[in-house]
Parts: sequence; structure tokens; C-alpha cells
Amino acid sequence: MTMTDHAALLAELGAVLGEAAVLRDAATLELMAGDLYSSGPAPVAVIRPTDGAALAQAVARISAAGLSVVPRGGGLSYTGGYRCQDSGSVLVDLSALNRIEHISAEDMYVVAQAGVTWKQLHDALTPLGLRLPYFGTFSGAGASIGGGLSHGALFFGSARYGAAADNVLGVELVTADGGLLRTGQWALKVEAEPVFRNFGPDTTGLFMHDGGAFGIKTRAAFRLIPLPAHTGYASFAFADFERAGLALSAIARAGIAEEAYVLDAGAVAANVERDRSLGAALRAVRQVLHTATGIGGKCRALLGMARAGRQVVPADAFTLHLVAAGNSEAAVAHDLASAQRLAHEHSGIAIAATVPRIARADPFPGLNAVLGATGSRWAALNVKVAHSRATALIRAHQQLIAAQRAAMDVCGVRVTYLCSALCNYSFSFEAVFHWQDNWQPLHAAKLTPDAAAKLACGPDNPTARALVADLRQQTCDLFAELGGASNQIGRTYPFLSVMDDAPAALLRGIKQQLDPQTKMNPGVLEL
Repeated sequence: MTMTDHAALLAELGAVLGEAAVLRDAATLELMAGDLYSSGPAPVAVIRPTDGAALAQAVARISAAGLSVVPRGGGLSYTGGYRCQDSGSVLVDLSALNRIEHISAEDMYVVAQAGVTWKQLHDALTPLGLRLPYFGTFSGAGASIGGGLSHGALFFGSARYGAAADNVLGVELVTADGGLLRTGQWALKVEAEPVFRNFGPDTTGLFMHDGGAFGIKTRAAFRLIPLPAHTGYASFAFADFERAGLALSAIARAGIAEEAYVLDAGAVAANVERDRSLGAALRAVRQVLHTATGIGGKCRALLGMARAGRQVVPADAFTLHLVAAGNSEAAVAHDLASAQRLAHEHSGIAIAATVPRIARADPFPGLNAVLGATGSRWAALNVKVAHSRATALIRAHQQLIAAQRAAMDVCGVRVTYLCSALCNYSFSFEAVFHWQDNWQPLHAAKLTPDAAAKLACGPDNPTARALVADLRQQTCDLFAELGGASNQIGRTYPFLSVMDDAPAALLRGIKQQLDPQTKMNPGVLEL
């Protein structure tokens, strides 16, 4: 298209969405061109719709003009899921679709627009004594529900209830031709509450983890649960990664935790170094006291925090942390006792449960963690395998890192690990690479003013950046060799190329049906 054509299209979009919702300034285009890991071509424009019907009209005009449409949620990803494939793209920033439309305590569901954050939804439900079963990711202060459904958000509640996509009842989305499509019970011609997802084939599932390849989610309905009446915490230390992983699998299989996760010593140290101030300590105490119930519970929580400062934890230990919840103290105590027995069977020693207690006390603390404590960059890669393959995966990745250790030491690249339970049948493994480098525009945009004043953008470090890229590629190759499956696929993990022929053909057929001109986020999922 010529610049004149662009101007005509942008004028149309301004008429549909409002002039303020069409952005073309250089700073916005640069920011939206990249995620937390890499950047692509700048879009022609960024649109920020406030209404799903108006978005549908805008998408129809963009597609008719021959441009691609690229949806973006909270933006806090590192797999290129909303990176424009070419310069002929309009990026859709969904952050202004941020209203919680309906909460039904009677029918136990909530409807929210795609730009609502996990924190926003959690804060609205908590005073009502309600919660999503899975209720957010670490970055939930900025990560949106639409992005989470498109890219497989998981963590808080995932050991018992699965990922975001496992708890959604239906979605509304805009297709490439500007059509509005609803799934589940929402798909009926008559108006109905969206409480039953599986009315016939699971059409909702077609649009989960699609990276926006099949359409732009505008709103979603989730099931609700009552807030558990009682919560308990436990932490254990292990001398090596493999035994910690085996204990995690045993606890996951038992179904006794809402979260269960393993951190290596480097991951724990990074969080401790982030803020050693008196203010941070006082905030932690307040948060823990807020979550503890009764005078006795508050005293036990404070005693546990005090013990954490004196307790001897083996050097380079891997630590396992879990949260148990239920409707009676006896049930929670039973689950914690079971967890302790399983941890001890794998040589774990009990330590103060400060990490999971603080994580639950303030699950969405802000977005300064987009950078390390010293301003270093980081990028994670994840994979899901059966519990029986977890040990082989741990060994293989440690061998991969050992082979590259000398180069990593020279470049100042390091790796930390986070493993977690996804329901009782899936072991989630995450390797996180850290290095000093200049920042992406998104890093600086997400820091609070205080954090920005303390941190300095590192010098350009192409050598370390190239090594991280190579390590990421080797890691993705290893995941594929072991038959692993990833959630935030984007443009980083192989997808169609590792699929068997029949399911790959099915997915291409769905894409052809919904987006025959390949204008909806082309290139994501290798489509």
C-alpha cells in the first residue's frame, strides 16, 4: 500500500474507533514492535479499541485493505507472539477492553473483556468471597486474560485446577473478516448464560493457545469457586535438582496442593537480592500477617519468617514450595502432612515456608521483575512433559548447559530453573536465561519510577545476546526431541513442523476457514 492508501485507511479507522484510538507516533510504534525478548517491523499503526463491535468493524476494514491484523494483550511475553511479520500490519492493543461485565455468584461465572488483567479480576472477586480456580500468573498485574488464553497462562492454582484455558467457559472473538463469533453455550441463537462449555464439540478449545492466529478474543467467561476457608504452606530443601523434581511429581500426583513448584538456588537468590531494604521486610511482614488467620495463625507465620533467617539450607539447594487449601483446617493439615511425608521420601528437609506465603500474600506485586535485580535481562522457555520423563529432561538440559558452560562464563550468561505442577499429570519445566544487555523498549515502559531510577540499561552486548539465542534454539530442539509440549508458542517454538500430518492438516483447514487470506497474525504457530 502507498502512504496515501494508509492515510485513507487510518481515517476510516479513526471514524470507527475514534481518533484517539488510532496511534501512529514513533514512540508507540517502537514500543509495540517488540516484546521482552526481541523486536520486529514496526506496525503501520496501533489501534486501541474500547468496544468489541467497533473492533470488528475495524478488522474488516484492515483486512479488506490488504494489511495484517496482529493482536496484543498485556505484552509481557518473550516468544514473538505479537511481533509483526512484516511492515504491512496494524497492531491491535487490547488494553482498553478492560471492563468486568458481569459477576454471577448464583451461577458461579464471571464475564470480562480481554484486556482485563488477572490482578484486576482477582481484586474484584475477592471481596465477594469468590475466586477463579486458576487465578493468575506472576505477571498478573499487567498480563491480560485475553493474552493468557491465547498463550497458555498458568501458575496460581494450576497444580489443582490447570491453566487459564482449563477454566474458561466460552469466548467471544473477532475473525479476520470482521465477524463476531462466540463459543460454548454463548453460541446459541437465544441468549443464555455461558455456563456449559461442551455443548457439542469443544469450539472454545479451538481458540485456546492459538496465539491469536484464529481470531482476536474480545471477552471471556470463566467459572468461579468460593474462596477456600483455610490455606497452609510448606517448603522443603533438596541437595539436587532430580530429587526435588521427583518430590514435585509425587506431590502433584497426590493432588494435595493448589501450587507446587521448585526453584533453584539462583532463582531464590535473585529474588532476595531484588530488595533487601527495611521497607521490603516490613511489606513482607504485613503481607504475611494479612493472609494468616487468627492470633495463633499470625504468631506461627511470624515465627516461621524469623526461623527462615536462621535456618541452615544446604548450599546450592533446590527448594520445593507448595500451597494447600481447603474448607477445614483438618483437611489442610492432612495435605501438608502428606506433602511432608512425600518430600522426606525423596530426601527433602522441611524449611520455613516464607516463599509460598509471601507469594500468596501479594501474588501480583508489579512489573519491576521484567528485569533482574541489577538491570539484567532474562528470557524463559517452558515445556510440559509426563512425570515419567521429568528426570530425563532435567538431566538432558543440565548436560546441554554443561557443554556451553565455558562460553556462558565468558559472556556472563547464566540459567535458573522453575518447575511446577500442572494438574496431577503434567510436569512443567522452565529454563530462564539471564544476561546483561541493552533493554527492549518494553522493559523501561514497565518499570516503576523508583525502579527506573535505581537501574541502568546495560551496554549493547551482541555476543551474549547471540549465545542466549543459540541456547534458546538448542533448548527448543531438546524439548521437541523429548516429545514436550509448550504453551506460549508464538514464533519461538516449533509447532506445525513437529505435528503429525493429520492434525497439522486439520489446523491448516481451520485457519483457511477462518482466515483464507492469512491476515490474522500471520506466522504465529508456523501458520
